Amino acid sequence: MARNVYEAMFLLDSGKTGGDWNAATKLVHGILERNHAEVLASRPWDERRLAYPISGHKKGMYFLTYFKAEGKALTQIDLDCRINETVMRQLILKVHPKLVDQLVAQAMAPHEPPPPVTTEANGAEAEGAEEAAKS
Repeated sequence: MARNVYEAMFLLDSGKTGGDWNAATKLVHGILERNHAEVLASRPWDERRLAYPISGHKKGMYFLTYFKAEGKALTQIDLDCRINETVMRQLILKVHPKLVDQLVAQAMAPHEPPPPVTTEANGAEAEGAEEAAKS
């Protein structure tokens, strides 16, 4: 059977992984490899406050992964994610064959996570912009 390339975004409980990206990588790769998927690229996306609470959690770790698997394996991957208490949500999309190389290369490129956004800094920037506009 043909193996397709998929993009998956996992939302992990940051309380259980303790902000440890290595633990998150092991968890996600373990779920995929247990279901005979070949991980092409993966990287931590970000750790941030959620728009709404999920099972009482207000923060989560986003983890992006590209993997190759047979279509029938997706059902078991989804089931494993639902059973796992650390995975709060997951989204798996099939990648168009023409886009695979570009997306995998982008995921493997070195990156730095964005600095955390604080409300104090945003307020100070807004005040500075208002004062500059008055001048």
